[in-house]
Amino acid sequence: MPAAVPPLLPLSTWWWCLVLSLPLQPQALTQPQLDPNPEKASPAGQAFPHLSLDGSPLSHLLLDPRSGHLYVGAVNHLYHLSPDLQVLSSSQTGPKLDSPECLPPIVPKDCPTARVTPNTNKILLLEEAGSEVRARSLIVCGTLFQGICDKRSLGNVSEVLYQTSNPVDTQYVAANDPRVSTVGVILNQNGVGLMLVGRGYTSKGPSDIPPITTRRLSPSTSPARQAFSQDEELGKLVVGSYSEYNNNFISAFNHSDHVYFLFSRRDMWHRKEYRTYVSRLCAGDRSFYSYVEVPLECSGGYNLAQGASSGEHQGQPALFVAMAAGQASTPAATGRSALCVYGMSEMDAALQRAQELCYTEGGTGSTGQQEAYIEYEVSSKCLRLPKDSLKEYPCGGEHTPSPIASAVPLSATPSLTRETQLTAVTTATEAGHTIALLGDKKGWLHKVFLQPDTTGTLYQSVLVDQDSPVNADLLLDQSGQNVYVLTDSKVSKVAVSQCEQQPDCQACLSVRDPYCGWCVLEGRCTRRLECSREGQANHWLWSCQPANQPADQPANQPANQCVTVQSLKPAIQSREEKTEVSLTVAQLPTLSDEESLSCSFGTLPPQPAIVTGTTITCQSPLPELLPPSPPGSDHMSLRVSVMFGDVTISSSDITFYDCRAVGRLNTTSPCMACVSSVWPCHWCALDELCSHNNSCPKQHTIHNSLEEQLEPRGPDSCPCVWALQSSPLVPMGFLSPLTLLGRNLDMFQGEEQYVCVVVVEGEELKLNATLEKDPKTKTYTFTCSAHKFHYPLKQLEYSAPIYLQRGSHHIDSAPNLRLQLYDCSVGQSDCSQCRAVPSEYGCVWCGGESPGCVYNLSCTSSPGPADTCPPPQITQIQPVSGPVEGGVLVTIHGSNLGMHYQDIQGGVTVAGVSCLPQPHGYLISTRIVCELLPSKQETEGPVIVTVGDSEPGQSLQTFTYQDPQLTGIVPDKGPLSGGTTLTVQGTRLLTGQRKDLTAYVGQQPCYIVEEVNGTHLVCRTSPSNQTAELTVRVLFGKAERRVPGQVFRYMEDPVITAASPAESFYAGGRGIKVSGRNLNVVQQPMISVWVEPVENRLVRRRRTYARLLVFNSTMPKKQERCTVVSSSEMTCVTPSVTPDSKVTGVWFELDNVKVAFESVTGKAFSYYPNPELYALNRDDPDTPYHFKPGGVIAVEGKDLTRAMTRGEVVARLGDQECEVKTLDSTHLYCEPPEKQPDSLESNELPSLRVVMGKLNVVLGTVQYDTEGLPPVPLAAQVGLAAGAAVVVLVVLVIILMYRRKSKQALRDYKKVLVQLETLEINVGDQCRKEFTDLMTEMMDLSSDVGGPGIPLLDYKTYAERVFFPGQRGAPLSQNLDLPESRRQTVEQGLGQLNNLLNNRLFLIRFIHTLEAQQNFSQRDRGYVASLLTMALHDKLEYFTDVMKTLLGDLVQQYVVKNPKLMLRRTETVVEKMLTNWMSICLYSFLKEVAGEPLYMLYRAIKYQVDKGPIDAVTGKAKRTLNDSHLLREDIDYCSITLTVMVKSGVEVQPCPVKVLDTDTITQVKDKILDQIYKGAPFSQRPSADSLDLEWRSGQAGHLTLSDDDVTAIIQGRWKKLNTLQHYKTPMLEGEEEEGVRLWHLVKSSEDPEIPKHRKSSMRERERAKAIPEIYLTRLLSMKGTLQKFVDDVFVAILNTKRPPPIAVRFFFDFLDDMAEKHGIDDPETVHIWKTNSLPLRFWVNILKNPQFVFDVQVTDSVDAVLSVIAQTFIDSCTTSEHKVGRDSPVNKLLYAREIPRYKQLVERYYSDIHSAASGCYQEMNSTLTELSGSFGSDMNSLVALLELYKYINKYYDQIIMSLEEDAAGQKMQLAYRLQQVAALVENKVTDL
Repeated sequence: MPAAVPPLLPLSTWWWCLVLSLPLQPQALTQPQLDPNPEKASPAGQAFPHLSLDGSPLSHLLLDPRSGHLYVGAVNHLYHLSPDLQVLSSSQTGPKLDSPECLPPIVPKDCPTARVTPNTNKILLLEEAGSEVRARSLIVCGTLFQGICDKRSLGNVSEVLYQTSNPVDTQYVAANDPRVSTVGVILNQNGVGLMLVGRGYTSKGPSDIPPITTRRLSPSTSPARQAFSQDEELGKLVVGSYSEYNNNFISAFNHSDHVYFLFSRRDMWHRKEYRTYVSRLCAGDRSFYSYVEVPLECSGGYNLAQGASSGEHQGQPALFVAMAAGQASTPAATGRSALCVYGMSEMDAALQRAQELCYTEGGTGSTGQQEAYIEYEVSSKCLRLPKDSLKEYPCGGEHTPSPIASAVPLSATPSLTRETQLTAVTTATEAGHTIALLGDKKGWLHKVFLQPDTTGTLYQSVLVDQDSPVNADLLLDQSGQNVYVLTDSKVSKVAVSQCEQQPDCQACLSVRDPYCGWCVLEGRCTRRLECSREGQANHWLWSCQPANQPADQPANQPANQCVTVQSLKPAIQSREEKTEVSLTVAQLPTLSDEESLSCSFGTLPPQPAIVTGTTITCQSPLPELLPPSPPGSDHMSLRVSVMFGDVTISSSDITFYDCRAVGRLNTTSPCMACVSSVWPCHWCALDELCSHNNSCPKQHTIHNSLEEQLEPRGPDSCPCVWALQSSPLVPMGFLSPLTLLGRNLDMFQGEEQYVCVVVVEGEELKLNATLEKDPKTKTYTFTCSAHKFHYPLKQLEYSAPIYLQRGSHHIDSAPNLRLQLYDCSVGQSDCSQCRAVPSEYGCVWCGGESPGCVYNLSCTSSPGPADTCPPPQITQIQPVSGPVEGGVLVTIHGSNLGMHYQDIQGGVTVAGVSCLPQPHGYLISTRIVCELLPSKQETEGPVIVTVGDSEPGQSLQTFTYQDPQLTGIVPDKGPLSGGTTLTVQGTRLLTGQRKDLTAYVGQQPCYIVEEVNGTHLVCRTSPSNQTAELTVRVLFGKAERRVPGQVFRYMEDPVITAASPAESFYAGGRGIKVSGRNLNVVQQPMISVWVEPVENRLVRRRRTYARLLVFNSTMPKKQERCTVVSSSEMTCVTPSVTPDSKVTGVWFELDNVKVAFESVTGKAFSYYPNPELYALNRDDPDTPYHFKPGGVIAVEGKDLTRAMTRGEVVARLGDQECEVKTLDSTHLYCEPPEKQPDSLESNELPSLRVVMGKLNVVLGTVQYDTEGLPPVPLAAQVGLAAGAAVVVLVVLVIILMYRRKSKQALRDYKKVLVQLETLEINVGDQCRKEFTDLMTEMMDLSSDVGGPGIPLLDYKTYAERVFFPGQRGAPLSQNLDLPESRRQTVEQGLGQLNNLLNNRLFLIRFIHTLEAQQNFSQRDRGYVASLLTMALHDKLEYFTDVMKTLLGDLVQQYVVKNPKLMLRRTETVVEKMLTNWMSICLYSFLKEVAGEPLYMLYRAIKYQVDKGPIDAVTGKAKRTLNDSHLLREDIDYCSITLTVMVKSGVEVQPCPVKVLDTDTITQVKDKILDQIYKGAPFSQRPSADSLDLEWRSGQAGHLTLSDDDVTAIIQGRWKKLNTLQHYKTPMLEGEEEEGVRLWHLVKSSEDPEIPKHRKSSMRERERAKAIPEIYLTRLLSMKGTLQKFVDDVFVAILNTKRPPPIAVRFFFDFLDDMAEKHGIDDPETVHIWKTNSLPLRFWVNILKNPQFVFDVQVTDSVDAVLSVIAQTFIDSCTTSEHKVGRDSPVNKLLYAREIPRYKQLVERYYSDIHSAASGCYQEMNSTLTELSGSFGSDMNSLVALLELYKYINKYYDQIIMSLEEDAAGQKMQLAYRLQQVAALVENKVTDL
């Protein structure tokens, strides 16, 4: 063993101690060769140390390179760990009272938004000791207090070394938002410790912190500077717009003399897509003159960096970046990711080229394209300085342009791609090779070997933490042997390789791990440096050595492979000798002169070996030391190993053969076996010995056939008996001579006797033999003595071995030397079978009294052997019928049916028709199978068989040819899944055998399940893949029959949607009501119950098993048939089960469709013990129960309601029902008939019988108590009679008085009856009419609504109508109306005003000042909000931020008053801003989702309203939802179709249009235009007033129609508008009168004048007016028609199956935050806020005004309907309970049933958004940015700014005063800047 090995042992021991001291976790370890997707492989048992920590998600991991200690930054926690993951110290860093909107220190009264906030670690860096600091320290920055930092002790992280008590704004370092990235890097400039920090943009808190800043790490006194401050003399990256340049920083690092930042952001210069950039600064450049950046491109669309690491590849510095593909044009990364490698030299060259082009070429490349430019919206530009400027100023200067960006990306090809997002990367170098370690989002660590060309090979994946992303801080320990992996809540220490786990060389090399190789002389898999002689040839074999590039080998040598034995001599040898063994070994490692190898055979001790070059020589073991050969084998193999000490270098197998075993294993011919063996064995004939030696003790050696040079050799030289000279056939019972032939026997000398040995059934029979030798032929003939063999044989013949024996010497026999003993009588039962025996056997059929088959010499009785056989005899035929087409097989059984198949060919007829015999079915003499040929007609007859010339044999059975017919099927339908029991009806169906019958439904087999009779065939259908109508076929053999005129219909499978109840008792019989679809498809539905007997349960209690929902056909089950009521309903009764069995499942069996009860209801079906009913007389059950009529019978019991309800119980008393009144768990009360029922049994008294399902209980007999009264005394009788007479007299007087009054009352009553009957008839008629209308409408509407495309408004028009509702000439459609002389100046001023509006302080002050003015009206507030929306539309992120700030102020106001009133109305600027913001963000949702159902609702309403009369004056309509707009009068009208001639160019096209005869002419025109311009935008069609309607009759007659002309009817002061009906009546001349009032269908006056011809019906009209509510049925009719469309709109708005719009989620999150911030825990308040901000603020507006979204016209009658629907939507969003009563408005009554359902929709919508994961901040910003770019150009911002300025001008002094009062405003000179704007816009004189 080499000396270098022992020092490794303590390290190994320490490692295992470490593992055992920490919690172990099985992890997945896979081989890429075995599994291309390592994540999907199962864990392989790998374990590694890990530690779970509080503060998830853990955010940063830092390694101290000196001590190896770890530091972990988390949420509210900081940890200090030892290298083996023991916690050494920790500190709690939060939560604390803070707000991102307030500057520290936090004073609660000054910061109302302050709340307890968690502290997320953002920066964790190590500061080395320097001139300014004495000790090393830990730099820690968190999100609290605007991202301030502190310094902590490395030895104890709870010890704070530096912390500012009162931080100033220059000390705000990290981002105050956990979601915004921050990176840092420490460098030393001239002894001063500095930290460069890169951070993203935060919308809250200080908004002027640049993306990259320089911070000093220690305070200084001259000049006075604080630690972590950003001072004037320190550099920063100045940008024009912080929100536009929102860099997402990934990493920061030092390299050479530069500092690099890696980040991603939107490409603001080019395509606005998100890209990854790397930027560079000179380390000593404090002014950032040297700032330059270049985009990184990773081909394949991988554009977003996720993690990075600087390292080396092929000895050159490189940057390794984990990239992901972005999701469309957003900063969100998808799972598709890659590893890309960028050489630092190439990166520096690209950065330097951009610098050089921008310094000297104005940014233009050689092709003339812009290759470099100035980024970040700063006032610099690329120049044309002298060519040597970059050389002179490599880090720039005051005169050089900056910051510079390259337009040309640095490209790389992915080294590796993955479908799971990569999140981290680090690299290691092992023996000059690069290994990348990659972490991903699912918690896996991937190990990748990078080739020199950067191509990567994944060779191993380890599961570190399931579904927990690996943090970007992936760190190698000091030794490089382990990697520390940080996930959400764990730190894990994972070994970079597991070389030591590979057991042998082959396994070591096959893992393809670049860390591993096989250390040959140490016999283990190691890293290169762990192998003591790794530098010498063939000592360390590398696992990843490519085949064409061997390491340290000449080109002509093969690639690394294990040390192998190429040849072994001898590879086989006799176990009886010891020889020298030589092994030729490839790649044998070199040894020193003092070292040696040894050989080891199996488990025997090793022997010294001699090494000569590549040949190793050693001695084989002594024979007696070798292990024995396995039983039944003539050889054995041993492993021969080449050893170095105890280490096996290589091995091979050597075979030892045993010649003696060869002879022993073959007893009949040992000599032949020996000399023909594969081993070099020889036969010693006289010694009877098989030996490996060429010579024998007694000479006469027969050599192996492999020895070609020696004689005699081979099996032909062996002394043996090689043949029988006599026949081998020996008949039983006859003396038969046996003669054997031998050869090569001359070697035997002497006179020893030869004996023939015959072995029969294990017994040896020895027969003396005589020898005759032929000297010429050297043939030996042995004649055995004759013998009669007598053995009971079971078959015709028996094969008996025979051999020759000389004394005790066994002479070899040929392998096939056997006697055939036979007995003719065995198995030959008739003449044909006997004669079929081959002639050489000599068997004959011997006649006589007992005929039989015998040996010919045995047939001595008369008449001797038969020459011919008797005629055939037929005993049975199957089947006895067949189709006339034939084609079925007929089987004929009998005897003497021929000796050969040829004997009966053409000799079989069935019912006179030839039948073709089949060779495969023929058995000699006993069976014929023939195929039936067609018959011309139905016939019958016997089967006749003729054999040769013999007489034919005829069957006693008759065969019938028949013609089966199919007449019908029952049922005619079934489910697609099959399983329907189908009965095929017909005649003569039992034709042929059962196996000849096959049934089909179409092409699907129908399996016959019962015995077939002549008229019925029952089969079960198989599944089908589609619904169809198919013909049923039955095949009788090859004859096909079809069911005529009837098909079987495969229908959709039945579906069960509900079933109840879900419990029963053991007796069963309880009714189960089942609901679903297509239930009537199944004819025999069943309910089945699995039961497990008690004995099985006892066994199963001993083991646990999982319940699987698998339908087990072997388990016993109980079934009951169900009754189908309709396609959607069926009833089942529960089967009864025994109490001692366990119910394991209940399911419905619908043919092949099996539905588990639990899958329908979500809960298991339960069986309970039977309810107990006690006898009526529990003490004496035989005694009748006495019952007094008029009462109830009380039955006591137990558990009566556990699985039963009152309605299911039936109680009978005798032959009548006892009505069950009450049922509880212990009592049943039933009411019997008044009279005692008759008994149904033999007793006289009726019995009470209670039936519960199948439980039928007799509770005893009942006797009614009907005893007579006792006799009354005579005196009492006389008194009673006198009293009765007085009473009668008084009654008569009262009756006379009553009659007079009752006659008058009767007359009045009859009048009322007549009135009520008339009223009832009228109401009934009206309801029937309305119901008929409703049914007609529901059928018509679906076909007419829809039509052409949806006329959506473009965004600009949509915005104009929403922002400025009802305003003409809105700013969106205006142009800037200015004189040209002033335009440029004013536009410049408006530009400055725009800049002012982009200052948050100015904008908020401006809004608050306006709102404080008393004459600033509500209309002004809305107008200003919309102008601001227009002006800031291209900066929606900023607009949103301001809106949130203002809303925060609004919440503050209402919290003091009543928070539930907030956002109720639009009373402030911010509320209108919110309305506009929602409208902008939800425009795409309207277009893509809600627009279509909303438009369908509008079309449905318009179509439906237009179908009935509409009053053109009052706007009332017959068809409406609004009772105030309901046309209550019963107007007679009819629908007519006009043929309108439409002129299109020169052609005139007729167009049919449906109108009403009561329509005015304008209404008719509108309907015509609706039809002609169907689907066209309303703005693109002409108005009705611009067209004339002309009525033409014939060629000459034409009349222009109008609403008002000379023919108009005037009655008093009323003039009626003309209708189509009007022009059909005689035209009356009328005069125009003053003060005339127009009317159409009804007069708006309360007292209309009644025409004379209508006065006769005044009473009916009055009666109808008394109950106008009968016309409210029209509202119900309209509601029913529109219900589907209303539901569709509400579901589209409130559906949570698709993700709600991002704006809704974002704003609801904001409201939740506001509530939490202000301590509002009343859910109703938040619900009201959400309702006021979205449904009431946006959706109700859209519902009531579809013209905001579509180019349509909304008439008053349509608007009335929309108002009711909008009000319903409002009611649905309220939290108050929706109660309705008699006095409720009709509109609320209409939707009383639907509103609770809609409320659930709203509540679920709010709840789902609330419970969904928040964090849509980034996504919202991306959406706002996209919306700004998409629609910002549509806004006329200059006009909006000018309009806003008018308000500034109006309140100029107040605004200026407000700005000057604000301290921050004074610093920013806001008032001064506004004065500048005023001076430019209108030459206003200011105090400038």
